[in-house]
Amino acid sequence: MLDLLFQYGLFLAKTVTVVVALMIIIIAIANAGGRRRTQEEGDIEVLPLNERLEDYADTLRLAMLDKAGLKAWRKAEKKARKQEEGKTKDASRPRLYVINFHGDIRASAVEMLRREITAILTLAEPARDEIVVCLESPGGMVHGYGLAASQLARIRQKNIPLTICVDKVAASGGYMMACIGNRILAAPFAVVGSIGVVAQMPNFHRLLKKNDIDVELMTAGEYKRTLTIFGQNTEADRAKFQEELDDTHALFKEFVQQNRPQVDIARVATGEHWYGQRALDLQLVDELKTSDEYLCERAKEGDLYSVRYVPRHRFLSRLGLSAEAAADRFALRWWDRLQQRPWW
Repeated sequence: MLDLLFQYGLFLAKTVTVVVALMIIIIAIANAGGRRRTQEEGDIEVLPLNERLEDYADTLRLAMLDKAGLKAWRKAEKKARKQEEGKTKDASRPRLYVINFHGDIRASAVEMLRREITAILTLAEPARDEIVVCLESPGGMVHGYGLAASQLARIRQKNIPLTICVDKVAASGGYMMACIGNRILAAPFAVVGSIGVVAQMPNFHRLLKKNDIDVELMTAGEYKRTLTIFGQNTEADRAKFQEELDDTHALFKEFVQQNRPQVDIARVATGEHWYGQRALDLQLVDELKTSDEYLCERAKEGDLYSVRYVPRHRFLSRLGLSAEAAADRFALRWWDRLQQRPWW
């Protein structure tokens, strides 16, 4: 019996060794092929939204109509399809390209946004087409959202109508993006604003001093470093840091005023936020309407296409992508605070 168990264990070990070796070879081949493509490569996916809305309606009809009604509907549908056959697609029918932007503190979705906009601009025509951006963002880093706003500005430079839809929140850097639009639509209780800048950082100087720990900080340039994490901060350091924040805020206000001159910038650039109705009163938005309502209205007279950039990742990258992204977000959140970078 023991000999049988020993032989079985030896066979199992050999089998596992062969399987592991094969897996290593397969992964090595996959990675070798993946090196020819950068991780940023991906595909543009286009989804016709009109067809999706029609599918919704068909599903409800099948569930709600009786046999006679269903038979009549199928007959009418068959007749309509025959009439459509042979007809060329109406070239003058408006086309709406729909982009979804979900922002985080780093505005990392800008990597997809820039490719989506580039793809659309290869085909969109100013006289017929429109781009709709469904925007959701609580704000974040200045440079990240500055780049995201610049990507939307490319649409305006091509004279293509740009509509921004805010269903939940477009705060700070999110509103910086939104104000680029020809029109801003917001849900009644969507959060709009603030137009303000914030930065914070801890200081461990007194804790280190209490434990007789010295920190040496050497810089070249008078203002290379103002506030520090471990050193003793002076009033001059604080004054310079506040000056930098004020200048960033001034740039933010100028940007909003340039893109929405109807706004009383002195009234709204206080760091406050408003819900949809109040934002409408302050002319921060143009109309109270959800993105679903707007798109359903436009589907009656135009063709809607959802455009999304989907990056490709190598096999090993996909395995740890979610955990890596979560750890990266946590680390960067605190690191950027410590590095005293201003945030919208």
